[in-house]
Amino acid sequence: MSRLQGIGMTSQRTRDRLVRRLQEEGISNQRVLEVIRSTPRHIFVDEALASRSYEDTALPIGHGQTISQPYVVARMTAALLESGPLNRVLEVGTGSGYQAAVMAPLAGEVYSVERIRPLLDLARERLGELQLRNVRLKHSDGSWGWPEFAPYDAIIATAAPEQVPEALLQQLAMGGRLVMPVGPQGVQELVLLTRTPEGIERQVLDKVSFVPMLGGTQ
Repeated sequence: MSRLQGIGMTSQRTRDRLVRRLQEEGISNQRVLEVIRSTPRHIFVDEALASRSYEDTALPIGHGQTISQPYVVARMTAALLESGPLNRVLEVGTGSGYQAAVMAPLAGEVYSVERIRPLLDLARERLGELQLRNVRLKHSDGSWGWPEFAPYDAIIATAAPEQVPEALLQQLAMGGRLVMPVGPQGVQELVLLTRTPEGIERQVLDKVSFVPMLGGTQ
């Protein structure tokens, strides 16, 4: 259990400091803050980076990918929860598995798609270690979503396409919310799209910097 609890720079005290910083930066959803406090982010990065895992920064996870900055994870998660309870959530880009681990206690079911097989295998191990039973993983091109389990109350993407893939919009339930970074590198915006009877409502939440969303699998 000590690996999950952490010591020194991965201890509970360090996690508490991160949560205080997120509160200072405007994250007010107590459920989100509590999940971030209790999720061992250090197991989602390489051991050599574990001492930096509770800094509010993105970190490399190999294969040209990163584990998102905790503030951005909290901001995206809180934006989805504003519409009420989430039964089914689709995540595009499993990466390290950290975002899925944060979402799992806050949703009924989490369906997560990753195009890079070695990342997916590692994420599966880590989520298993945390005994998160409500997360399903799939090796696939994220821009296709996961149509078998649609529609989703919420869709979250951890890589930035230049435009929102149409397939993802089609898999969003009525009243559902999609939060993702959009745009070319250097000028990306974090957008929140909501499906309404009149169509898709778009709101810009923040300026962000994410890795680009790529097609295909590897």
